[in-house]
Amino acid sequence: MGNELVSIIMLSHNKAQFVEESVKSVLAQSYTNWELLFLDDNSKDGTITKMMELRDEIGNAIASKMRILQTVNTRGTTRNRNEALKAAKGRWIAFLDAGDTWAPDKLQKQIAFMEEHEYAMSYTCYGLMDMASKDRGLIVSGKAYINHKEMLKCCWPAYLTVMFDVNKVGLMKVRSCKNNDYALWLNITDRHDCYLLDENLATMRTKWGRIGRILLTNNAKWRYDAYRIDEDLGPVKAFFYTIRNGWYGIVKWLKYVKRA
Repeated sequence: MGNELVSIIMLSHNKAQFVEESVKSVLAQSYTNWELLFLDDNSKDGTITKMMELRDEIGNAIASKMRILQTVNTRGTTRNRNEALKAAKGRWIAFLDAGDTWAPDKLQKQIAFMEEHEYAMSYTCYGLMDMASKDRGLIVSGKAYINHKEMLKCCWPAYLTVMFDVNKVGLMKVRSCKNNDYALWLNITDRHDCYLLDENLATMRTKWGRIGRILLTNNAKWRYDAYRIDEDLGPVKAFFYTIRNGWYGIVKWLKYVKRA
């Protein structure tokens, strides 16, 4: 396996109480050639202060791998994610929101998986924890292979599990769309397929259990905007895809969520 740079994009808004756990899961990675692009969206809870304290604790060698930025005004995830993607220097792009965590071998295993099969995009299984970092005992997987047609049905990959190869995919950005992670996956799979590394290598923090996640991930307005804005579909077709997406969202959380 090579040792090329991974750019880790971490967006945050008022996550001071969770950010340390997320950053420490990056510091614990067995794959050490990474940069962390931490972009905070005008938090008012001391998130940036917490990040500066963490950077001071870990020493100059590791701290130099972290770029910490904060917006003056709240801008939303679409603009911030696009800015981070543009600033990324790595061959590999990975995503981890403040509050979520990775297993220590997440980057190493995922890069090896992609290099072995020459994949441009991949995702992994992940677990769920509550707001107090307690394991909910649930593991979320997904389809082994996702092309653009399958991605149009449902947002199968979770943000914290996705990695793509810039050498194959190129510089990516999304338009103004609240559900912009899904829009980004749609843009990538329009040219490259996505594959599942069937291992639990990440943990998502959520106050919702299985039923709550079904409802939360089926926000019709977000899905409709992804189809209308980023896919340039007409209103009738976008509406149909939105309804279909709601059904597959239920299928996802019933079929691909298992007890640990």
